[in-house]
Amino acid sequence: MSTESRDQAPGERSASTMRSLERAIDVLEVLDDARQPLRLTEIARRAGLPVATVQRILTVLEARDRVERDSAGYRPGVALTFGAHAYLATNPLLRAASPVLIDLAAETGLTASLFREYRDARVVLTRAHGTRRLRYELPIGARLPLHVGAGKVLLAQRCAEDVTAVLARATEAGEQVDDAALTADLAGIRERGYSVARGEREPGVASVAAAVPLGGDVRAAVQVAGYIDDIPEDRTAALGLEVRRAALAIGRSLPGP
Repeated sequence: MSTESRDQAPGERSASTMRSLERAIDVLEVLDDARQPLRLTEIARRAGLPVATVQRILTVLEARDRVERDSAGYRPGVALTFGAHAYLATNPLLRAASPVLIDLAAETGLTASLFREYRDARVVLTRAHGTRRLRYELPIGARLPLHVGAGKVLLAQRCAEDVTAVLARATEAGEQVDDAALTADLAGIRERGYSVARGEREPGVASVAAAVPLGGDVRAAVQVAGYIDDIPEDRTAALGLEVRRAALAIGRSLPGP
């Protein structure tokens, strides 16, 4: 233990340790959001931390393989995949959803996916493939906005004040949002219990999604997706019923609090 640490009272040492942990997470989140290697000074700028502090954090993270470095800069390290694997293998929501998604994909012939809400985004957690596989599929762990595609079924669960705040942040980030059209769409989703999207995020692709009733502030959604000709207008109601049944089945399979 350093002289400085020995001179600190237990409460001060605990607070200092928590601050160090929070700063390390801030650095990891900067690298995760970047989607490309970053230089030390850029990481410090985005994290709002002194360069010397970030250098110390990166040295520890690199030694533990949570961060990697090459001539282009720093990026997330291979050891982060271990935590991701542990989450995917042990999470109760994923264990409950996997067999339901397999059945849903087999019954509809479409790609069935599970998303979980995270802040102002939805995260792809797992999927099951249908008979006609999409040419492009989002990687597991990819994040998407809530105001387009299947994200709208999650946004529709929020109160009006939350929706307004999410849309304001999306607009500040440079997203194009038609508030009036989206408000009407969210009202329709709440009324029928599922969302429908056509070419909103990926041209030529359509989806139908329903929210999983988890309770509390944790929300997830089930989606079936395919090419637009796989999901004609006259099929959306039947698919809406299917995804709602799947979402309810997942919710019922989860352990209690």
